[in-house]
Amino acid sequence: MKAIFLDRDGVLNDEIGDYVWELDKFTVSPGVPESLARLKAAGYYLVVVTNQAGIAKGLYTAADVRACHAKLQAACAHAIDAFYFAEAHPSVSESVLRKPDSGMLEKAVARFALDPAQCWMVGDRLRDMEAAARLGIPGIFVGHTETVDFPVRAADLAGATDFILRQTQ
Repeated sequence: MKAIFLDRDGVLNDEIGDYVWELDKFTVSPGVPESLARLKAAGYYLVVVTNQAGIAKGLYTAADVRACHAKLQAACAHAIDAFYFAEAHPSVSESVLRKPDSGMLEKAVARFALDPAQCWMVGDRLRDMEAAARLGIPGIFVGHTETVDFPVRAADLAGATDFILRQTQ
């Protein structure tokens, strides 16, 4: 089985430079619903893997994160198969779920019997790519949040989707 692992902030919703947990500030990025529909039609599971350190810092709750995920699902015709989020932050607590560790991805690989060689990671931080690389999953770096030299880059999820679908034709 194959999947697309998706970071959340900066990939699926607009990055606002701070923690995103308030529903009125959680905005699904342009082209995301269409891109997810295209990937789903191509037979991919869609799995969100997101660090949510604001929970450990006491800024918001897991319920706030789930509410944002419900808003995302509603905007995307419920295309996403699973959401995983890491509540830890290194200054407060440790977790193998938190990227750049690969715990969230490992959970999805086991749950959906995924073949990492047929999966992709789409993220906007080096830690997203590092988590995927631990399992041999290729990554696509999107956006401009970090200046890194990465082999495969796209402007946004739509560009990453075009790249992925060209590779599998």
